[in-house]
Amino acid sequence: SLPDPLGHHFFVLSLFLSHISMLTYSYILPWLVCTYQPNNPCCRILTITSACYFHFRTRPDVLTNTPWNAPIIWEGVFDPYVSDQFHIRLNSSVALTVFAVGRFTFLVSAERHFMLGLRVTYYVFTDNPEKVPELELGPQRNMKVIEVAKYTRWQDISMMRMRTISVTIESEIRHSFQYVFCFDVDQEFKGRFGSEALGDSVALLHAHYYNLPKHRFTYDRNPKSKAFMYTGDFYYHAAIFGGRWKNVKNLTDECLENIMEDKLNQVEALWHDESHLNKYFWLHKPTKLLSPEYCWDETLPAKDILIIRMLWAEKYYETLRDKNNA
Repeated sequence: SLPDPLGHHFFVLSLFLSHISMLTYSYILPWLVCTYQPNNPCCRILTITSACYFHFRTRPDVLTNTPWNAPIIWEGVFDPYVSDQFHIRLNSSVALTVFAVGRFTFLVSAERHFMLGLRVTYYVFTDNPEKVPELELGPQRNMKVIEVAKYTRWQDISMMRMRTISVTIESEIRHSFQYVFCFDVDQEFKGRFGSEALGDSVALLHAHYYNLPKHRFTYDRNPKSKAFMYTGDFYYHAAIFGGRWKNVKNLTDECLENIMEDKLNQVEALWHDESHLNKYFWLHKPTKLLSPEYCWDETLPAKDILIIRMLWAEKYYETLRDKNNA
């Protein structure tokens, strides 16, 4: 039998060869890494990076790369089988965080569509732990329910959310998981949300703004706020963000610090934590962007959307803001 290192390289190479019909030489070449070590015959083999399962030219109708060369993930630009096998081979693991206040459709749908085949634990933060239903979880799937205080003001909710995620990453997640994905609960998985979404720092293009000119992006343009932005790259949706645990912790720590400073200065960002998230990703570019198919609004025309992976429920922010200011 082959020694394990050689067997691993042949395994990865075979995945590539089995899918070569889907990719042309010109698509693959930029993503190959060839390592040659004369003293190690096992390394005289072409090895393939995780980016190899992307073939962006299959979607000329949409933007598939950012100006800083981060991939934008759309249906048709990745091979799900190769992606999954790559991460299964690496034993990739994911912590999902969600603040579930009275709505649990999200969790039921996550079991059908989120990161299937990988080790996943749901961290459910709620003010009513006794109301979280017992779900029948699949292999390598776990759930941990953590009680949190209930807040009514959006600024306090944003601070609690960022602080709770950061503390949980530091105390638990960093010791057991490579990746963290943070979700709003007012969403429902409708299709595959898989390993192709994993990356060092992952942001989501907002369905309402991804194809609009920049001057229409609703950044916070109040110079008194730490979230202030005159312009930016894209408009990101705070309903989903993720990445390697260290990067997610850095994001939540910086956003929390800025939200707290705004509160001390009696300033509230236009779209709360979403405004601060956009400022963070402008200063610290994400390494992977998810297209709006990963959080779609059915009220919009879906000309670019070949598959809906998740549906977003509107939160009626204006009503909530009016209640907060009453």
